[in-house]
Amino acid sequence: MNINETFRVSLEALMANKVRSALTMLGVIIGVTAVILLVSVGEGARKYIETELTGLGSNLLIITPGKVDTKGGFRPHSVGTVRKLSYDDALFLKRRSQYLKEAVPVILGTANIKYSNLSRDTTVIGITPEYLNLRILKIESGSFITQVDIDTKKKVIVMGKTTKKELFGHENALGKLVTVGESRYRVVGIMATKGVSLGMDFDDVVFIPVTSAEELFDTDKLFEIISSVKRPENLNAAIAEIKELLIKRHSNKEDFTITSQSDILSTMQTILTIMTGVLGGIAGISLVVGGIGIMNIMLVSVRERTREIGIRKAIGARHKDILIQFLIEAITLSILGGIIGIILGAGFSIVIPYFLPFYLPTQVTLWPVLLAFFFSMAVGIFFGIYPARKASLLDPIESLRYE
Repeated sequence: MNINETFRVSLEALMANKVRSALTMLGVIIGVTAVILLVSVGEGARKYIETELTGLGSNLLIITPGKVDTKGGFRPHSVGTVRKLSYDDALFLKRRSQYLKEAVPVILGTANIKYSNLSRDTTVIGITPEYLNLRILKIESGSFITQVDIDTKKKVIVMGKTTKKELFGHENALGKLVTVGESRYRVVGIMATKGVSLGMDFDDVVFIPVTSAEELFDTDKLFEIISSVKRPENLNAAIAEIKELLIKRHSNKEDFTITSQSDILSTMQTILTIMTGVLGGIAGISLVVGGIGIMNIMLVSVRERTREIGIRKAIGARHKDILIQFLIEAITLSILGGIIGIILGAGFSIVIPYFLPFYLPTQVTLWPVLLAFFFSMAVGIFFGIYPARKASLLDPIESLRYE
């Protein structure tokens, strides 16, 4: 029997049991769909994190108080031995560093903001003027914090769009006085829409001079210092320089941690890669289950068609012909299931973000599609060999006697 005839006989056998063939493919369809959908969610999350991090500035170094140290076992901090990061530290770094473009002090806190009979608790960020460009933010109306505001500890405030809308509605907020804590601040600017980035809603924050934030929160301790490096190739040199300058300034103690933007991105990418692999692996289990279903149905098919196999062998069909016929049936089921699964998986990945109340990024890439397709084909071959071989080894005389 030639290969074309073998294909024809195999397809006729599948078409003779359309419902059973469809149900057999279902496991493969679900598995391939799940693999592509879950991997696309992981890839989308990876791209989203990368976009969000780069959208908050480039070549950034974040200096936070306290040393993250995993060497030498557990050593608890002694009370009073850790020096705070201060506004003066930021000024010192900007003045003395040859690699840094900016060093912006940040004080972060929450305060109640009132206007007329309306009030809300909002995140207050104390910063310097350079923060605007460093974080790639824009002013929609009015102006941002100025150096004069910093030097004079002026009570001025710049509002995000959400905060402005909640307190003022459609009323012009510029020049109006609001109460922050127990002090009166004049609104000098309204930020352009930025949205949520890495968990922070930049539309629901307000900005005040860092020196005013020190008074508002009664502290000289910074939340962090955000610095930008002039050139990307100087990143490591800038880290070493910052350590040297601050250690000398902090009585020869490295009581701070420097984290680069690339470190954060690398860590997040590693986490998301592992997550994507785990999700893909879990979804791949259903493909294996689908393969077991194919083997089970093929074994049933061999038993049902025992007399047919005996007749074909009696009229000259070889062991190889029978083996190839049943193997083609198994592979056809897995390939068709794989193709349908690819279409459904890609379709769901594209459509789902539009129907969810929250943003779920997805990105369909070529490698999971190819992986799912070839894996489904491999499943068909692996789980189809045993029943195909069993069919090919049937004795024709015993097969003809089978009822």
